Amino acid sequence: MTAVDVVEPSTPGVSRPGLVLGILSLAAFMASLDVFIVNVAFDDIGHDFHGAALSELSWVLNAYTIIYAALLVPAGRIVDRYGRKGGFLVGLAIFTVASVACAAAQGIWWLVAFRCLQAVGAAILTPASLGLVVSTMPVEVRARSVRIWAATGALAAALGPAVGGLLVEISWRWVFLVNVPVGVAALIAGGAMLARSRNAAQTRLPDLLGAVLLAMSIGALTLGLVQGPDWGWTDTRVVGAWVVAAVAFAGFVISSTRHPEPLIDPALLKVRAFTFANVTAVLFAIPFAGALLANILWLQQVWGYSAIKTGFAVSTGPLMVPIFAAVAHRLSARIPIGAIVSAGCVLFGLGGVIIALSVDQTPDYATEVLPGWLIGGIGVGLALPSILSSATADLPLDQSATGSAIVNMSRQIGMSLGVSLLVVVLGTPIGYVAAHQAFREAWWVLGGVALLGAVAAVGMTPRESGG
Repeated sequence: MTAVDVVEPSTPGVSRPGLVLGILSLAAFMASLDVFIVNVAFDDIGHDFHGAALSELSWVLNAYTIIYAALLVPAGRIVDRYGRKGGFLVGLAIFTVASVACAAAQGIWWLVAFRCLQAVGAAILTPASLGLVVSTMPVEVRARSVRIWAATGALAAALGPAVGGLLVEISWRWVFLVNVPVGVAALIAGGAMLARSRNAAQTRLPDLLGAVLLAMSIGALTLGLVQGPDWGWTDTRVVGAWVVAAVAFAGFVISSTRHPEPLIDPALLKVRAFTFANVTAVLFAIPFAGALLANILWLQQVWGYSAIKTGFAVSTGPLMVPIFAAVAHRLSARIPIGAIVSAGCVLFGLGGVIIALSVDQTPDYATEVLPGWLIGGIGVGLALPSILSSATADLPLDQSATGSAIVNMSRQIGMSLGVSLLVVVLGTPIGYVAAHQAFREAWWVLGGVALLGAVAAVGMTPRESGG
């Protein structure tokens, strides 16, 4: 909490920090879970919507990540200015109502539209919940509370596929309906227990035009990528998407240089470690999202796994994340953080390549998928938490929250591009031989991007690090 934070002390929850942290962490967990839980439902959603193509289904993931990425920073600034409790409750309400709408969707594009609405809610409640943790937790437990709040994201990644698999056994619609009782309970408890807080120094609105232009740019780029194989790379619609992406991005850059509260302050990009951390976040998130979906699609569409079997099969890798995140934290006292992240990127890419070289038509999870997936999980544990925790090390203290939001935005952008890249490489293979070749190429390509991330990671070691 800073000197300009205004907190209402009379709220009952102020004297019960454990309960408050539970409410805030639960809501953040729900928003993070939705990024990972939907992957396992792809097959069932496609069958329910008359065999929707992978390029169409990819928007169920991409629409969420694009909107979430573009709105995360401005939403954080807005809730800081007008009130974090109100922002948290509004964001949670939007997310919960949108979840009901997703469950009731009667067509693929209705589902995509409601996923966009979900992302708006998630983009508001995420920074609001973190802001409430920082501003209302007692000083002696504040740092530990932030770590607990952040750990919910890793837990969501680990549990997402398994929870999704269990729910899809009932219906893919339960993937969204599960949010409703949690959201309602958090709304009631939050309204009663959370303290009102805001940043009194935050007087200017953020660059909302810049956020819209960034979303347009990423969305158009994604559209061109996922539709290129179907429409043709020289089709007028694809070329038009590239043009819109370039023009919108140029507009975003211009807006960032002129607006008093830009989405990304150009001065931040002059901090070498911060810039490389964002580049690394994008390059690591691309194979992370692509490989997760590739493994799920291979297990379900080629090996014929059920949703629940797939969910538990892909949960083994994420179980390595908290273990090796702790290892990375210990190693960081002696080894430059950039070297640790670089090693994590290499291991993640290697895991995918091992799977590519191992899988065959006859299912043998223990020998063909598990080894590579565990190695990949170790890589995620070394890389992802270290990217997020060290990105702001060289930034001024008053810029650390914004810097953290930006690197999370970069990660979401990378995840959208990763799903899109997978769609491009896989295409629509027919028969086992074509599918095997397409998936192998996908794992190799994603491994190559992970290697690029390893190179970029070397530059993200903060100035004051021992390396």
